[in-house]
Amino acid sequence: MNLNPKQVAELLAQKDNITILTHFHPDGDTLGSAVALQRALRSLGKKVNFLNNDPVHPKYAYLWEGLQKQAFEEQFVMAVDIATEELLGDDLREKYSGNIALAIDHHPSHTFFAKDTCLEEDSAAAAEIVYYIIKHLGAEIDEKIASCIYTGISTDTGCFKFRNTTARTFYIAGVMKDFGADTENINEVMFEMKTRGELELERRLLEKMEYHLEDRLAIAVITQEMYRQTGTSEDECEYIAALPRQVAGVMAGITIRERTNGTWKASVRTRPPMDASAICQAFGGGGHTNAAGCRFEGTLEQFKEKFIAVVAEELE
Repeated sequence: MNLNPKQVAELLAQKDNITILTHFHPDGDTLGSAVALQRALRSLGKKVNFLNNDPVHPKYAYLWEGLQKQAFEEQFVMAVDIATEELLGDDLREKYSGNIALAIDHHPSHTFFAKDTCLEEDSAAAAEIVYYIIKHLGAEIDEKIASCIYTGISTDTGCFKFRNTTARTFYIAGVMKDFGADTENINEVMFEMKTRGELELERRLLEKMEYHLEDRLAIAVITQEMYRQTGTSEDECEYIAALPRQVAGVMAGITIRERTNGTWKASVRTRPPMDASAICQAFGGGGHTNAAGCRFEGTLEQFKEKFIAVVAEELE
């Protein structure tokens, strides 16, 4: 059943001992949405934890500052910003597949894996939906919740640069500013600060970037060896996904990351009329029109060959 934010609030008001799931390789939207809900529901006297499959970049630590994990017998499981159970990551998928009661999402590629779903494809971020759910819950939005929601919105819109940004996006961000969101520091940490290791990784990636299909496709690869050489890790480098698309003339950019378990994660960014979600669906993934992702096993060269063929078909 597809619920609206008011119906979600009514459902959550009846629940307790809640676990909120985030997607693997967590970003600002899945984390900001989860923690905003956690804080709001706890303020109403409920017991709530959030879980993620992968390590979280330390830059997000301000989101759950002051929160401690609560001990309780889990009664209700929900997911935020997750289009498919594949995006839970291996451990969470194994534990929770088929047992998720509610999914809150904004991806057009959503697969309706939960018992109930709140899907709003026009929302720039899941955090926009979460804002209205919290309003309907009647929970007070303090500066910490406001910072969580602002983080989700700002990161999923590239600090309001991406095409998914709407008038409502700006409105909610402004409301969060009024509620005390630390927008200045969030913007600096999320969009301006890089470590020396991150800059070195970026340099190596750009040096080896490949161009195909008359320079309309750019492919960048990050290996585990590159992480070791630069002292970085996968959870530090989400922003790098946008680099291949920044080259003039490139219609589709892909950043392929080697994961510690030997599999590969691909982040696809496109310019209109290219559809990143359609490209990634060919590999079992999905996402938005201009930003999507997928995972794959096998050799890097096999994947690149298939990816080039899929993009070539989309370009026709």
